[in-house]
Amino acid sequence: MPEPKIDKTPDAGRTGRINAETIFRWMATAAGATIVAAIALIALFLLIRAVPSLMANEANFFTSTEFATGDANNLRFGIRDLFMVTVLSSIFALVVAVPIGVGIALFLTHYAPSRLGKPFTMLIDLLAAVPSIVFGLWGFLVLAPQIAPVQEFLNEKLGWFFLFSHTEGGISISGGGTIFTAGVVLSVMILPIITSVAREVFALTPRAHIEAAQALGATKWEVVRMTVLPYGRSGVIAGSMLGLGRALGETIAVLVVLRVAAVPGEWSLFDGGYTFASKIASAASEFSSPLPTGAYIAAGFVLFALTFLVNALARLASGGKVNG
Repeated sequence: MPEPKIDKTPDAGRTGRINAETIFRWMATAAGATIVAAIALIALFLLIRAVPSLMANEANFFTSTEFATGDANNLRFGIRDLFMVTVLSSIFALVVAVPIGVGIALFLTHYAPSRLGKPFTMLIDLLAAVPSIVFGLWGFLVLAPQIAPVQEFLNEKLGWFFLFSHTEGGISISGGGTIFTAGVVLSVMILPIITSVAREVFALTPRAHIEAAQALGATKWEVVRMTVLPYGRSGVIAGSMLGLGRALGETIAVLVVLRVAAVPGEWSLFDGGYTFASKIASAASEFSSPLPTGAYIAAGFVLFALTFLVNALARLASGGKVNG
């Protein structure tokens, strides 16, 4: 009896699925590679444009407090003060915003009734849509005069500590245009980002974990402390780093609020000056000569590298992952 023939022709539907899977995989890979390539090209562009100016620089780029680029034949620029003001204002903003943002997120997800939580959530989210210039004007015209007495009190009582000391010849604390004021403005600006991410991860806490803690007789705070906060730790870190990235790169609001001192700062919250972003923005109209322009590009490259370092530290702090 002849053996039945076995059709070895691949199934048309399966072949179609394989082809579609291959195409989708390559499309996804190309999309990911595009992002990596774009970042690499940006870094390469900044580096290429910065190197000639760095070679012509007659001051120490990392330690000098000068930033004189008016004469292309006598460039003297350094990022010491720019780095100090950027780091101090951003870290201070993070210190202020994170506890408030986490507290708001916990209130909205575990304490607030739904009729109050939904409109409150919309209000927090709408805060992210306010333009930077509005925050800057509010900080300069409204906030600065109001918190000047607080800064004077801190300087009087804690002036022995470098963060609250006042540099002789620096800007006036009573004027309010200090790093302290800029940090408070930045904290308000990054608050919606931190609150939004924290709220989402807290809401995803497994119900079984919460009920298990309640079954053991845990109070509301103990439930939050033992289940919600540990589960959302990496998400809070992710939101904080997003907020920090916003604070590091903020331009207009900081440019409006901060005043410039005649003497270099001494790592005090009551100093003034420029951040990397505000310094570059303030001189944008003068970018007509390659060498002076390259000095600002070099500062921008440092800010670019700083954001990468912040994200790397965030990955390490969250145990190699940033999720709930």
